[in-house]
This record gives sequence, C-alpha cells and structure tokens, in this order.
Amino acid sequence: MSTPKKTTNDIGMPPGVLPTKTLCDQLQNFQTTHNLKGKGQIATMLFASRLARKTGLPFDIDAGITTEGEGQVKGLGVSSVQAILSDYKITKTLAKEGGRTSRGSLGNIRAYLAFLNSLGDEAQCDLAGVEAWWVDQARHFFNAKPFVLRFETGKSLRSVVRDLLGQARKRQDQSSGTKYVGAMLQHLIGAKLELALPDVAIGHNGFSVADDVSGRSGDFDIGNAAIHVTTAPGEAVMKKCRANLAAGKHPIVITINDMLPAADVFAATLGIADKVDILDAEQFIVANLHELGGFLSDKRQLTITSLLEKYNAIVEANETDPSLQIVRE
Repeated sequence: MSTPKKTTNDIGMPPGVLPTKTLCDQLQNFQTTHNLKGKGQIATMLFASRLARKTGLPFDIDAGITTEGEGQVKGLGVSSVQAILSDYKITKTLAKEGGRTSRGSLGNIRAYLAFLNSLGDEAQCDLAGVEAWWVDQARHFFNAKPFVLRFETGKSLRSVVRDLLGQARKRQDQSSGTKYVGAMLQHLIGAKLELALPDVAIGHNGFSVADDVSGRSGDFDIGNAAIHVTTAPGEAVMKKCRANLAAGKHPIVITINDMLPAADVFAATLGIADKVDILDAEQFIVANLHELGGFLSDKRQLTITSLLEKYNAIVEANETDPSLQIVRE
C-alpha cells in the first residue's frame, strides 16, 4: 500500500526570523491599513504567508486558493495554522476556526498576496522572515492581556511600581522585538508629569517614535529641560544629552535602578557627568505620588489610581498595542 502524499500544509518548515526593519514596517502598515488584529485575521495571514513561502513569488492569486463554492480559502483551518505555529514551538491555539469561517478571510488573503507580489524581490528573498513576522503577531495576541496593578494596604508605592515593571520585563523576555519595559516606563513618567504639572501641556509620543522624527529634544520637552526616559542609558543617549547642552537645554536622564551606574560611566566618558541629572525612575515617580497625596496613607490609593488613569489615556492615544494598558487587581 502506497504512503499517502503529504499536502503542502502537512510539511513542516524551519522557522524563520524577523526580517529587516523596512520589511517589518511595510507589513505593519499593511496590517494597520486592513485592520488585521483579530485572531482569525492573524491566522489567515499566517496561512497565506506559508503558502507564499512554499510556492514563491509572484503568487498566482486566481489559481485555486478557494473552495469549490468560492466562499472559503482552500486548506485554511485550525490544523493548518497550528501546524505552522508548531514549527515555532508554539502550542497555544490561535483561533479554533483557524480563520476559515471569518467572512472577510478570502478578501484579506487576496489583498495580502497581491501586497506580497507588489514587494517583488524584497519579500521574495525573505518569505521566511515574512512568515516569522506574522508568528510574532500571534505571540503578541497571546500576550495581549493588560498588566495588573496590585495595591495592598501597607505595601510601599515603590514596590507597586516595581511590580508593574517586573511584569513588563517578564513579558518582554517571552516576546521578540517588543520593548515592553521601555514603553511602560516612558508612559508612566508621562503620566507622572501630567499629575505633577496640571497646567503644563505635556507632549506624548508612541514609544517607537524617534526624537529626531518628532522634532523633540528628548522624550519630553518641558521648560528648559530635555527629559530622556530609557532602560539603556548608553553612549547614544549621552550624545543626545551633549547636544541638548549645546542647544542651551538641561538634560535629565531617567532610567531603571540597575542602569544608574552605567549611565554615570557613559556621562563621565563624554565629559558631561556634572552637567546632566541622572535619576532613578521608581523614585522619580513615587516621590511625586507621595507629595500629591500629602504623605497621607489614606491618599495613596487615590494618587495611584490617578496615575493609572493618566497612563491608560496616554497609551490609548499613542500606542496600537492594547496590552500596554494597566488594570487594577
């Protein structure tokens, strides 16, 4: 008896790695433009990426990607999607219907394959990377639960902030490419500034928006200060501080406790150690919360709730990842 021939969906393939930033940006733009954030939509794009990876580009969109009734994508289902995820050691189920019953699946897959064809050699050379990018979106979906603020009577405010950053660190270690700690830290600092300076217009940006793109001197420009919020206060950050000084601004670096010694070393190396303030992020946030609460125990919950509300509003307005939100336990 002959062995049944394997279909293209039964054949595992080596996992790809994330492609170049340019290709990642193009994929991100396509995802955003077509609003492909749901589990079924991600499953469909992942399936289409594997099809393209197996057949190469240009992909013949009209050659047999639909079922006989022209209503569904041929071969798309939970087993085919999970087979792809298993190549990346992912066992969680992305979508029980695998995208198959989603009304827009066929239109989405046609638009996506046309998009890949339009990229030409750039996508052709790294279809494994394209597939890996969509696998990463699946990882983000699995992780897309808000962070949890745990407040207990008698617990220090610093321990509350440290726990939040610890949750972000754990999620970052489990994901590839997303800097959860840096994003959370930037927006916590932004929320703290909003509370401390209610009469000052505080400018906020998405975590991935570079200073030179936005035209700002740091993450926050307030008065004569350029505030840099970073988990990696290396040479590049200190060069920005040196440029701030040359422009007549006062640079302030706010970073995590573990990186304070490194920040001091890099500042000294560039000869600006006595010209830049380097502050511990947790203390920077907590000291102001105590002040706002009048150093009264019964005001601590109110101030931490106010910080949370400001933070979530900033994230909603400036980020596309809802998992950066924080909820009360």
